[in-house]
Amino acid sequence: MKHSIEVKGLKKSYGKIEAVKGINFYVEQGKLFAFLGPNGAGKSTSIDMICTFLKLDEGEIWIENLQVGKDDQKIREKIGVIFQDSLLDKELTVEENLICRASLYELKKKELRRTVEDTMRLVGIESLAKRFYGKLSGGQRRRCDIARGLLHRPKILFLDEPTTGLDPQTRKSIWEMIQRLQKEEGLTVFLTTHYMEEAAEADYVVVIDEGRIVAKGSPSYLKEKYAKDKLKLFCNNPEKVAAQIQWMGLDYETVGDQIWIKLSQTIEALPIVEKVKEGLYGFEVLAGTMDDAFIGITGKEIRD
Repeated sequence: MKHSIEVKGLKKSYGKIEAVKGINFYVEQGKLFAFLGPNGAGKSTSIDMICTFLKLDEGEIWIENLQVGKDDQKIREKIGVIFQDSLLDKELTVEENLICRASLYELKKKELRRTVEDTMRLVGIESLAKRFYGKLSGGQRRRCDIARGLLHRPKILFLDEPTTGLDPQTRKSIWEMIQRLQKEEGLTVFLTTHYMEEAAEADYVVVIDEGRIVAKGSPSYLKEKYAKDKLKLFCNNPEKVAAQIQWMGLDYETVGDQIWIKLSQTIEALPIVEKVKEGLYGFEVLAGTMDDAFIGITGKEIRD
Protein backbone atom coordinates (compact mmCIF):
# COMPACT_ATOMS: atom_id res chain seq x y z
CA MET A 1 0.00 0.00 0.00
CA LYS A 2 1.36 3.42 -0.99
CA HIS A 3 2.10 5.87 1.81
CA SER A 4 0.52 9.33 1.50
CA ILE A 5 2.46 10.63 4.52
CA GLU A 6 5.76 9.47 6.00
CA VAL A 7 7.23 10.97 9.17
CA LYS A 8 10.77 10.02 10.18
CA GLY A 9 12.62 11.12 13.33
CA LEU A 10 10.54 14.29 13.71
CA LYS A 11 11.68 16.66 16.45
CA LYS A 12 10.67 20.15 17.55
CA SER A 13 11.68 22.19 20.59
CA TYR A 14 10.69 25.57 21.96
CA GLY A 15 13.75 26.68 23.87
CA LYS A 16 14.42 23.96 26.43
CA ILE A 17 10.98 22.43 26.03
CA GLU A 18 10.97 19.37 23.74
CA ALA A 19 7.51 19.34 22.18
CA VAL A 20 8.11 16.48 19.73
CA LYS A 21 10.82 13.92 20.51
CA GLY A 22 11.69 11.95 17.40
CA ILE A 23 8.43 10.40 16.22
CA ASN A 24 8.01 8.00 13.29
CA PHE A 25 4.82 6.93 11.53
CA TYR A 26 3.17 6.70 8.12
CA VAL A 27 -0.33 7.10 6.72
CA GLU A 28 -1.52 4.77 3.98
CA GLN A 29 -3.13 6.24 0.88
CA GLY A 30 -6.92 6.36 0.94
CA LYS A 31 -7.17 5.44 4.62
CA LEU A 32 -8.78 7.18 7.58
CA PHE A 33 -5.99 7.90 10.08
CA ALA A 34 -6.57 9.14 13.62
CA PHE A 35 -3.87 11.07 15.50
CA LEU A 36 -4.72 11.26 19.19
CA GLY A 37 -3.21 12.78 22.29
CA PRO A 38 -4.10 14.77 25.41
CA ASN A 39 -3.50 18.51 25.53
CA GLY A 40 0.21 19.33 25.51
CA ALA A 41 1.17 15.97 24.00
CA GLY A 42 2.81 17.47 20.89
CA LYS A 43 -0.09 16.66 18.58
CA SER A 44 -0.74 20.19 17.26
CA THR A 45 2.97 20.89 16.83
CA SER A 46 3.37 17.70 14.80
CA ILE A 47 0.41 18.54 12.57
CA ASP A 48 1.65 22.10 11.99
CA MET A 49 4.99 20.71 10.78
CA ILE A 50 3.32 18.10 8.55
CA CYS A 51 1.12 20.81 6.99
CA THR A 52 4.19 23.04 6.29
CA PHE A 53 3.03 25.72 8.78
CA LEU A 54 5.94 25.22 11.18
CA LYS A 55 9.61 24.55 10.53
CA LEU A 56 10.89 21.26 11.92
CA ASP A 57 14.14 20.98 13.90
CA GLU A 58 15.12 17.46 12.87
CA GLY A 59 13.75 14.60 10.82
CA GLU A 60 11.92 14.25 7.53
CA ILE A 61 8.31 14.54 6.40
CA TRP A 62 7.19 13.27 3.00
CA ILE A 63 3.76 14.10 1.55
CA GLU A 64 2.84 12.30 -1.68
CA ASN A 65 6.59 11.80 -2.36
CA LEU A 66 7.29 15.51 -1.78
CA GLN A 67 9.53 16.63 1.09
CA VAL A 68 8.40 19.21 3.64
CA GLY A 69 10.88 22.07 3.74
CA LYS A 70 11.82 21.65 0.07
CA ASP A 71 8.54 21.23 -1.82
CA ASP A 72 6.17 23.18 0.44
CA GLN A 73 4.19 24.94 -2.29
CA LYS A 74 3.54 21.72 -4.18
CA ILE A 75 2.56 20.01 -0.92
CA ARG A 76 0.03 22.76 -0.15
CA GLU A 77 -1.60 22.05 -3.49
CA LYS A 78 -2.14 18.44 -2.43
CA ILE A 79 -3.55 18.97 1.06
CA GLY A 80 -6.72 20.49 2.46
CA VAL A 81 -6.81 21.63 6.09
CA ILE A 82 -9.98 22.16 8.10
CA PHE A 83 -9.21 24.00 11.32
CA GLN A 84 -11.32 24.03 14.48
CA ASP A 85 -11.88 27.76 13.94
CA SER A 86 -13.45 28.70 10.63
CA LEU A 87 -11.67 30.88 8.08
CA LEU A 88 -14.84 31.90 6.26
CA ASP A 89 -16.42 35.38 6.39
CA LYS A 90 -19.66 35.61 8.39
CA GLU A 91 -20.81 38.64 6.35
CA LEU A 92 -20.67 36.82 3.01
CA THR A 93 -22.98 34.16 1.64
CA VAL A 94 -21.73 30.59 1.38
CA GLU A 95 -21.36 30.93 -2.38
CA GLU A 96 -19.49 34.25 -2.09
CA ASN A 97 -17.13 32.73 0.46
CA LEU A 98 -16.33 29.77 -1.76
CA ILE A 99 -15.90 31.95 -4.86
CA CYS A 100 -13.41 34.13 -2.94
CA ARG A 101 -11.46 31.06 -1.85
CA ALA A 102 -11.57 29.40 -5.27
CA SER A 103 -10.27 32.59 -6.90
CA LEU A 104 -6.98 32.05 -5.06
CA TYR A 105 -6.33 29.10 -7.37
CA GLU A 106 -6.30 31.36 -10.45
CA LEU A 107 -9.17 29.58 -12.16
CA LYS A 108 -10.90 31.07 -15.19
CA LYS A 109 -14.41 32.38 -14.57
CA LYS A 110 -16.34 29.41 -15.96
CA GLU A 111 -14.02 26.90 -14.34
CA LEU A 112 -14.23 28.77 -11.02
CA ARG A 113 -18.03 28.75 -11.07
CA ARG A 114 -18.11 25.06 -11.99
CA THR A 115 -15.63 24.21 -9.22
CA VAL A 116 -17.72 26.00 -6.58
CA GLU A 117 -20.96 24.38 -7.77
CA ASP A 118 -19.39 20.90 -7.92
CA THR A 119 -17.92 21.29 -4.44
CA MET A 120 -21.20 22.48 -2.92
CA ARG A 121 -22.92 19.49 -4.50
CA LEU A 122 -20.21 17.16 -3.19
CA VAL A 123 -20.81 18.11 0.45
CA GLY A 124 -24.55 18.69 0.07
CA ILE A 125 -24.78 22.45 0.68
CA GLU A 126 -26.36 23.64 -2.59
CA SER A 127 -29.43 24.87 -0.69
CA LEU A 128 -27.21 27.07 1.50
CA ALA A 129 -25.51 28.89 -1.39
CA LYS A 130 -27.34 32.23 -0.98
CA ARG A 131 -27.44 32.19 2.82
CA PHE A 132 -25.04 34.22 4.94
CA TYR A 133 -22.40 32.04 6.55
CA GLY A 134 -22.81 33.80 9.91
CA LYS A 135 -26.50 32.85 10.03
CA LEU A 136 -25.95 29.11 9.64
CA SER A 137 -26.12 26.44 12.33
CA GLY A 138 -22.92 24.85 13.62
CA GLY A 139 -23.34 21.76 11.48
CA GLN A 140 -24.08 23.79 8.35
CA ARG A 141 -21.01 25.95 8.94
CA ARG A 142 -18.86 22.86 9.38
CA ARG A 143 -20.05 21.46 6.04
CA CYS A 144 -19.14 24.78 4.41
CA ASP A 145 -15.70 24.70 6.08
CA ILE A 146 -15.11 21.25 4.64
CA ALA A 147 -16.23 22.48 1.21
CA ARG A 148 -13.65 25.27 1.46
CA GLY A 149 -10.92 22.69 2.08
CA LEU A 150 -12.01 20.59 -0.91
CA LEU A 151 -12.15 23.33 -3.57
CA HIS A 152 -8.77 22.38 -5.05
CA ARG A 153 -9.48 18.63 -4.82
CA PRO A 154 -6.69 17.73 -2.40
CA LYS A 155 -5.25 14.23 -2.08
CA ILE A 156 -5.13 14.49 1.72
CA LEU A 157 -7.66 16.14 4.02
CA PHE A 158 -6.60 17.20 7.52
CA LEU A 159 -9.52 17.52 9.94
CA ASP A 160 -8.77 19.09 13.32
CA GLU A 161 -11.60 18.23 15.75
CA PRO A 162 -14.20 18.49 12.95
CA THR A 163 -17.27 17.88 15.13
CA THR A 164 -16.34 19.66 18.37
CA GLY A 165 -19.27 21.56 19.86
CA LEU A 166 -21.90 19.95 17.65
CA ASP A 167 -24.90 18.03 18.97
CA PRO A 168 -24.81 14.21 18.61
CA GLN A 169 -27.19 14.09 15.64
CA THR A 170 -25.22 16.74 13.73
CA ARG A 171 -21.93 15.05 14.62
CA LYS A 172 -23.28 11.80 13.17
CA SER A 173 -24.32 13.59 9.97
CA ILE A 174 -20.93 15.28 9.53
CA TRP A 175 -19.12 12.06 10.26
CA GLU A 176 -21.15 10.16 7.67
CA MET A 177 -20.30 12.83 5.11
CA ILE A 178 -16.57 12.57 5.90
CA GLN A 179 -16.64 8.79 5.50
CA ARG A 180 -18.55 9.10 2.21
CA LEU A 181 -16.03 11.61 0.84
CA GLN A 182 -13.15 9.38 1.85
CA LYS A 183 -14.58 6.43 -0.06
CA GLU A 184 -16.03 8.23 -3.10
CA GLU A 185 -13.12 10.64 -3.64
CA GLY A 186 -10.34 8.28 -2.56
CA LEU A 187 -9.20 10.81 0.02
CA THR A 188 -6.61 10.14 2.66
CA VAL A 189 -8.13 11.59 5.83
CA PHE A 190 -5.91 12.68 8.74
CA LEU A 191 -8.16 13.17 11.76
CA THR A 192 -7.78 14.53 15.26
CA THR A 193 -10.72 14.14 17.60
CA HIS A 194 -11.59 13.87 21.28
CA TYR A 195 -14.66 11.76 20.51
CA MET A 196 -13.36 8.23 20.86
CA GLU A 197 -16.31 6.72 19.03
CA GLU A 198 -15.05 8.61 15.96
CA ALA A 199 -11.49 7.36 16.45
CA ALA A 200 -12.92 3.84 16.64
CA GLU A 201 -13.97 4.20 12.97
CA ALA A 202 -10.40 4.89 11.80
CA ASP A 203 -8.33 2.38 9.85
CA TYR A 204 -5.27 3.16 11.98
CA VAL A 205 -4.61 5.13 15.16
CA VAL A 206 -1.45 6.73 16.54
CA VAL A 207 -1.41 8.02 20.12
CA ILE A 208 1.16 10.64 21.11
CA ASP A 209 1.93 11.73 24.67
CA GLU A 210 4.68 13.98 26.02
CA GLY A 211 6.18 14.27 22.54
CA ARG A 212 6.51 10.53 21.90
CA ILE A 213 4.34 7.92 20.21
CA VAL A 214 3.09 5.69 23.00
CA ALA A 215 0.81 3.38 21.02
CA LYS A 216 -0.28 2.66 17.47
CA GLY A 217 -2.43 0.15 15.67
CA SER A 218 -5.96 -0.52 14.54
CA PRO A 219 -8.77 0.46 16.95
CA SER A 220 -9.55 -3.23 17.56
CA TYR A 221 -5.89 -3.93 18.41
CA LEU A 222 -5.66 -0.99 20.81
CA LYS A 223 -8.91 -1.95 22.55
CA GLU A 224 -7.78 -5.56 22.90
CA LYS A 225 -4.36 -4.58 24.30
CA TYR A 226 -5.18 -1.58 26.49
CA ALA A 227 -8.88 -1.72 27.36
CA LYS A 228 -10.56 -4.10 29.79
CA ASP A 229 -14.05 -5.50 29.61
CA LYS A 230 -16.11 -4.70 32.67
CA LEU A 231 -18.59 -6.87 34.59
CA LYS A 232 -21.35 -4.93 36.36
CA LEU A 233 -23.18 -6.83 39.10
CA PHE A 234 -26.55 -5.45 40.20
CA CYS A 235 -26.84 -6.57 43.80
CA ASN A 236 -29.70 -7.21 46.25
CA ASN A 237 -27.08 -7.34 48.99
CA PRO A 238 -23.90 -5.48 47.93
CA GLU A 239 -22.07 -6.22 51.20
CA LYS A 240 -22.61 -9.98 50.88
CA VAL A 241 -21.61 -10.03 47.21
CA ALA A 242 -18.55 -7.87 47.95
CA ALA A 243 -17.45 -10.35 50.61
CA GLN A 244 -17.75 -13.20 48.10
CA ILE A 245 -15.79 -11.22 45.50
CA GLN A 246 -13.05 -10.51 48.07
CA TRP A 247 -12.90 -14.23 48.93
CA MET A 248 -12.38 -14.93 45.22
CA GLY A 249 -9.39 -12.56 45.28
CA LEU A 250 -10.80 -10.15 42.68
CA ASP A 251 -10.36 -6.38 42.55
CA TYR A 252 -13.65 -4.52 42.40
CA GLU A 253 -15.32 -1.14 42.75
CA THR A 254 -18.63 -0.48 44.48
CA VAL A 255 -20.99 2.06 42.86
CA GLY A 256 -24.29 2.27 44.75
CA ASP A 257 -25.84 -1.19 44.65
CA GLN A 258 -23.51 -2.20 41.82
CA ILE A 259 -20.14 -3.94 41.91
CA TRP A 260 -17.82 -3.41 38.94
CA ILE A 261 -15.07 -5.89 38.09
CA LYS A 262 -12.51 -5.52 35.31
CA LEU A 263 -12.05 -8.59 33.12
CA SER A 264 -9.12 -9.71 31.00
CA GLN A 265 -11.55 -11.68 28.83
CA THR A 266 -15.33 -11.55 28.54
CA ILE A 267 -15.64 -15.27 29.30
CA GLU A 268 -14.28 -14.65 32.82
CA ALA A 269 -17.68 -13.18 33.76
CA LEU A 270 -19.44 -16.56 33.70
CA PRO A 271 -17.89 -18.26 36.78
CA ILE A 272 -18.09 -15.00 38.77
CA VAL A 273 -21.80 -14.60 38.08
CA GLU A 274 -22.43 -18.27 38.86
CA LYS A 275 -20.81 -18.01 42.30
CA VAL A 276 -22.61 -14.83 43.39
CA LYS A 277 -25.91 -15.16 41.51
CA GLU A 278 -28.01 -15.56 44.67
CA GLY A 279 -27.14 -11.99 45.66
CA LEU A 280 -27.93 -10.50 42.23
CA TYR A 281 -30.96 -9.17 40.45
CA GLY A 282 -29.03 -8.67 37.23
CA PHE A 283 -25.65 -8.26 35.57
CA GLU A 284 -24.09 -6.68 32.48
CA VAL A 285 -20.81 -7.14 30.62
CA LEU A 286 -19.47 -4.04 28.88
CA ALA A 287 -16.83 -4.40 26.18
CA GLY A 288 -13.71 -2.22 26.44
CA THR A 289 -13.96 1.02 24.48
CA MET A 290 -11.52 3.40 22.79
CA ASP A 291 -12.02 5.72 25.78
CA ASP A 292 -10.81 2.91 28.04
CA ALA A 293 -7.89 2.20 25.71
CA PHE A 294 -6.85 5.85 25.58
CA ILE A 295 -6.85 6.14 29.36
CA GLY A 296 -5.02 2.82 29.59
CA ILE A 297 -2.33 4.13 27.23
CA THR A 298 -1.86 7.67 28.59
CA GLY A 299 -3.44 7.59 32.03
CA LYS A 300 -5.32 10.74 31.02
CA GLU A 301 -8.73 11.73 29.72
CA ILE A 302 -8.39 13.12 26.19
CA ARG A 303 -10.71 15.97 27.23
CA ASP A 304 -8.21 17.22 29.81
